[in-house]
Amino acid sequence: MGNVRPGDNATALPSGLLLGATFNTVMAERTGEVVGREAFAKGFNVQLAGGANLIREPRGGRNFEYISEDPLLTGVLAGHSVKGIQSQHVVSTVKHFAVNSQETGRVVVSSDISEAALRESDLLAFELAIEIGKPGSVMPGYNLVNGEWASENDFLLNRVLKSDWQFAGWVMSDWGATHSATKAALAGLDVQSGANLDEKVWFADPLREAVAAGDVPQSRIDEMIHRILRSLFAVGAIDQPAIPGGSIDYMAHRLLAQREAEQGIVLLKNAGNCLPLRKGAAKLLVTGAHADAGVLAGGGSSAVTPVGSLKLPGIDFMGIATEKVYHPSSPLHAIRAESGAAEVVYLSGENAAEAIGQASEADAVIVFVEEWRSEALDAEGLSLSEAQNQLIDGLAAANQTVIVVLETGGPVTMPWLDKVAGVIEAWYPGSGGGEAIAGVLFGRVNPSGRLPVTFPADESQLPTPEQIDPTTTTSLPGAPVKGGIRHIDYDVEGSDVGYRWFARTQQKPLFPFGFGLSYTSFAWTAFSAYEDNAGLHVTLTLTNTGQRAGADIPQIYVQPASRSAPPRLAAFARVELQPDESQTLELTLEPRVIANWDSDNAGWTINSEQVILTASRNAGEAELSCLHRLRKRRFGY
Repeated sequence: MGNVRPGDNATALPSGLLLGATFNTVMAERTGEVVGREAFAKGFNVQLAGGANLIREPRGGRNFEYISEDPLLTGVLAGHSVKGIQSQHVVSTVKHFAVNSQETGRVVVSSDISEAALRESDLLAFELAIEIGKPGSVMPGYNLVNGEWASENDFLLNRVLKSDWQFAGWVMSDWGATHSATKAALAGLDVQSGANLDEKVWFADPLREAVAAGDVPQSRIDEMIHRILRSLFAVGAIDQPAIPGGSIDYMAHRLLAQREAEQGIVLLKNAGNCLPLRKGAAKLLVTGAHADAGVLAGGGSSAVTPVGSLKLPGIDFMGIATEKVYHPSSPLHAIRAESGAAEVVYLSGENAAEAIGQASEADAVIVFVEEWRSEALDAEGLSLSEAQNQLIDGLAAANQTVIVVLETGGPVTMPWLDKVAGVIEAWYPGSGGGEAIAGVLFGRVNPSGRLPVTFPADESQLPTPEQIDPTTTTSLPGAPVKGGIRHIDYDVEGSDVGYRWFARTQQKPLFPFGFGLSYTSFAWTAFSAYEDNAGLHVTLTLTNTGQRAGADIPQIYVQPASRSAPPRLAAFARVELQPDESQTLELTLEPRVIANWDSDNAGWTINSEQVILTASRNAGEAELSCLHRLRKRRFGY
């Protein structure tokens, strides 16, 4: 970002949302290893990674960096990603702790939510990620939580993170997110980062003065240093220091990025089994979203710009011009290679009439549409641009086989859905994205991604349909504050984030969480549950009943049988099966998903009650179910 290291190169992995769509813990760890390996080879021993915020606000500008709206999926995949990074002697953070759900007004927004709802949702995602990945550091968000800045929030940092969870690493602020010396130090902040964006270098003279005055004990300073050194030693960063100039196998990493994209692309519509497209067509039309040059990437501090990327004007971010980047993996070139078509015509789509005219002569039309998101600014609504929606309408009127490829940073509305033959959600697919998209379109790849976020039918379905006007607030650290602190009431949905909100309010989304189609079919049988001292377990047999090898992703949900409460994802698995192959799974359900947080007793409670367990294709489609009476259980820290 901002050409900070001119001439540098790096592998652009797919977005966090695409990783979420894979439901694949192994892929999370392998791609984490790539991040750690490249950082280590460049001389870095700390990586600001591990995005584990829940996607509460589907219009959030940084949603593409995060994994999902569900605490189990987010926590498990973020944890394995961190584990992979740290295996390369590089400390990884998890961030942005916690409830950093939006970008517009992010430095003045207070996320207000009850303790029970917070423990059962956003905090649970971080708790799981920290247990699995054991990150060396945690980074709080820019936001406030219940009226206190996250970077000096005693409840979050001291009580939950360092006491309840026994986190042994250090807490580092985000750039420009430190607001005090004494309060921050006593609340659990160990490192002030990006002090040039803060009002003061709080952890220099002001902190020394606080220690000299006895306001901050010397033992607290010793603890800060101990936590930093402990984490560096824990990952081997001291014994095996990172030295710039190490070798990097960019081609191997690019291929892994492609494989990740192939697993995370989601097939949303396939009318009449139009996909995969027939090879050897006389003429194909490809149009839109700079598909001749590459695939879209998200903007902001997470942006990776490999050599050869297309750079267009973007936004000004923290005083740095941030380009809108297209990673150099051309879908057009990949389609020409995969399709075997006699002619593949590309048009930019800017001249809609020209594209519609060519569409009437093509065997099929592949239209790429985009929705760009960036740090520091939320999307304004969930709609694609009017020009893109109109282009799709016109193409669909001219050709019966229009395939829409979405490159988005989150859910979008689709007013043209009934008019097109196929829809693929490709997210921001990274350095191998073009090849991955073409592989899905022409059948080399059997799509297996599942939506990690609910796609609403429209914004009226959201807990908070209204958005903050970006002109009335402050979103950049170090900028003059406008409008004062803005309180967001997240107790509207509480712990019922995403699909749980839709179930609670009995609304039908455009596409539910966990949805995704395949080119093969799977049968599920023999679903049952049992409980022992190790927890609640389910067994399920899967069989590939189609003609193609493919991956299936059973999702196990739990909800009370006798009282009103939405289902919660308690277990999942990704299973690769050849045609006619069967596999029996045994999955253990996450007990904190089954439980509820009891604030009075500061612990988790599982009531002795009957629950409905479902083996589901997605959050809205239960395939098999069984009843089970839970054992009463309480547990804490």
